[in-house]
Amino acid sequence: MKKKIRWGVLSTAKIGREKVIPAMQHSPTGTIQALASRDLARAKVVTEQLEIPKAYGSYEELLADPEIDAIYNPLPNHLHVPLTIQAARAGKHVLCEKPLALTAEEAKELMVVQQETSVLIVEAFMVRSHPQWQWVRERVQARDIGDLQAIQAAFSYFNDDPENVRNQSDIGGGGIYDIGCYPVVISRYLFNEEPDSVAAIVQRDPTFGTDRLASALLRFPSGGQASFICSTQLVPYQRVQVYGSKRRIEVEIPFNALVDHPSRVFMDDGKYPHDRFRVITDFPAVNQYTEQARDFEDRVLKGHIDSGPLRDAIANMKVIDALYRAGESGTWEPVG
Repeated sequence: MKKKIRWGVLSTAKIGREKVIPAMQHSPTGTIQALASRDLARAKVVTEQLEIPKAYGSYEELLADPEIDAIYNPLPNHLHVPLTIQAARAGKHVLCEKPLALTAEEAKELMVVQQETSVLIVEAFMVRSHPQWQWVRERVQARDIGDLQAIQAAFSYFNDDPENVRNQSDIGGGGIYDIGCYPVVISRYLFNEEPDSVAAIVQRDPTFGTDRLASALLRFPSGGQASFICSTQLVPYQRVQVYGSKRRIEVEIPFNALVDHPSRVFMDDGKYPHDRFRVITDFPAVNQYTEQARDFEDRVLKGHIDSGPLRDAIANMKVIDALYRAGESGTWEPVG
């Protein structure tokens, strides 16, 4: 019987208990064995709800458990690096929620630790595990849309709760960290290169101090461009347009793909302004968090432990760093 990766989860974060953990429990190559919280009573409530065998009242206790192979880290952003370091030094592989760090320099600390410990460290961008994005990338690489020239994205929701971690600037709240990172990673994924410079307009909440609305432009060495808006205080919406010299691809629900409904991607050549979608591709409903877990578990089980995912995460953080600098300076900022 094929071995299963035994997971431990740090914290009772909403994204974990409502989305990621239930999805991971459907992976045939992994099993959730433990969950830790700084409040043992809270940990027990969640482990009972999700039928997880072990509850711990501290992160250190979970990391010391010899029966845990890997850690899922959905803690607030400022705790991603320190707890990932602790987990790696305890010999655990780590799947850490995005953003992996608050700066690229902070993320680089993980590269040193990975070299010391030889564990796998991956930033949790589940979108790359979804078949719809794999299909889009295949179409781009096959030049089915001609030469990729531009990507345009929008991602927004409305949240003005002062208690929500996304609205707390001192622990890494803000729109670019939370959702702007998705258009960044997808643009890099499709262009298959790193942007050399960025520009941004950033509006900050006068009470929270977080970036609540941002418009960004990324310039790639090949001449391609990517642009996006992201907001934590707009009507909920998300869409991505991928423009080639011959055709355009539109991804209907690019980031929070539904688990109970097919995902739909359109492609057209612009010749028919009314009945314009000449190719409509529906992908059977999948849970991208389950697929993400399976991809991670497969790497561990096959011994594919390398620094590729971590290098990619650091590159993504360099773009985010530059976007924040550009929002302050009002000028183009170099990436790197």
